[in-house]
Amino acid sequence: MNKRQFLKAGLLAGVASQLPLLSNAATVNTPVAKKKVKKNWIWINPNLKDADEDLKVNYAAYKAKGITGIFFENDSERHFRAAKAAGIEAHRWIWTFNRAELLTTHPEWYSKNRNGDSCADKPPYVTYYRWLCPSRPEVQDYLTSTVDKILSLDYVDGIHLDYVRYCDVVLPVNLWDKYKIEQTRELPEYDYCYCEVCRAKFKEQYGQDVKAIQYPDASLSWRLFRYGNIIRVVNSISAIAKQHKKAITAAVFPTPEVARRNVRQDWTNFHLDGVCPMIYHGFYKEGVSWIGDAVAEGVHFLDGKFPLYAGLYISDFKNDEEVRAGIQYALKNGAAGISFFGRVTPSILDILHEETKG
Repeated sequence: MNKRQFLKAGLLAGVASQLPLLSNAATVNTPVAKKKVKKNWIWINPNLKDADEDLKVNYAAYKAKGITGIFFENDSERHFRAAKAAGIEAHRWIWTFNRAELLTTHPEWYSKNRNGDSCADKPPYVTYYRWLCPSRPEVQDYLTSTVDKILSLDYVDGIHLDYVRYCDVVLPVNLWDKYKIEQTRELPEYDYCYCEVCRAKFKEQYGQDVKAIQYPDASLSWRLFRYGNIIRVVNSISAIAKQHKKAITAAVFPTPEVARRNVRQDWTNFHLDGVCPMIYHGFYKEGVSWIGDAVAEGVHFLDGKFPLYAGLYISDFKNDEEVRAGIQYALKNGAAGISFFGRVTPSILDILHEETKG
């Protein structure tokens, strides 16, 4: 769990190709069968030292192998425009609630755990975990303003939200040994947010102080309150994207059930143009076939609201053939494409192209 330096990936758009059906009856108008084109994404942190000619060659190569969109971790007009010139959509990837730039100016905006500790001065797990409280109108305004400025740039095709959730109240099981924690129950030091604004808004909505609830970790209304907090902010950001007529997507936890339980994230109710569940099977000590199970659950609960692009973490796979199997499990269970996290090799791009070209 470092600063996502292990992440790369890819993403975007929606187009359907039409294949005419042949008919012996020339006078009959035969329906056309639509075949959905897969969308595939990668994450890139643009190197500002890259030469223009290298950008042209690199993005053309990505396009030739089936990459249709890129999430850029930082702003670089040259990279964005080079990707667009190659026919790839260029989206800006941002950290949403996990942000450290306001620590000195607005420390009161940061979330507090059940013990009353603020992650402004006592971050959980790792030092960069600095979570803003979604209950605060100032936080929502700050995030919508940030997105508005990004999407005002003509070379940016869309926004991609990451860390769009609360802090992990439960880590993926494979990380328990790393952090010397057993999270078979919800521990108060990782349970957010119990700040005065959250308590006041919860009491206004449900008529009780969450601090007076004997088992707040078991309170269904308290869970719903926090799901709603994230949904409200995401959908306010989505409204900004729609004003700019640009796409909005998000990286989310692997399944609706895991997302709600581990990070209070109810992503099936987000207003998005696509979602990239981070189906890191190794993090959950699952086999490659679990990728298909996770995709099937997400597709089921989305019920056609927007496409799901299966997020695969390259380091979780032992070899290229496992990557191929992961892609196949995802596509067979309804994924609209693949988004890669990690170092994508030429051989993996070849496999992606083979499996998604239609």
